[in-house]
Amino acid sequence: MAGLIRPAQPAQAPVLSDLAQRSKAHWGYPADFMQAVVAELTYSPESIRRHPTQVLMDGEQVLGFYQLQATSAEAVELEALFVDPQHLRQGLGGKLFRHAVLWAQSQGFQEMTIQSDPHAAAFYAIQGCTQVGEMASLSIPGRQLPLFRLSL
Repeated sequence: MAGLIRPAQPAQAPVLSDLAQRSKAHWGYPADFMQAVVAELTYSPESIRRHPTQVLMDGEQVLGFYQLQATSAEAVELEALFVDPQHLRQGLGGKLFRHAVLWAQSQGFQEMTIQSDPHAAAFYAIQGCTQVGEMASLSIPGRQLPLFRLSL
């Protein structure tokens, strides 16, 4: 069934890592930038086991995914949300985001934070998130990333 969202399997870690890296590269970042962020865009089987990670499938093809990480009993961070570049602008990011929100609400979380790529800032604003500041990138010294918050 096209558009089925289900839990990611640890064995999908290489596929998710590849998708995240291709998705980030879609924005035209130079090779040195992409090399600097490869570690943060690499997902391990262990991270998939430890953190809620959901994939959006079309048959056997992964079209996108998200990963959440609890930061407290009340708050969760949307650690990742990526859509395959070949499937952008088809509503899949919104579908994944809404699923993440519903999942977080079902677990009793009251707030979601998102450290966004600047190219995705408009997407999160459209989803109802409020930009509350900026955070320093952990991979690129001097780079500031938009920080969003959503009350659940």
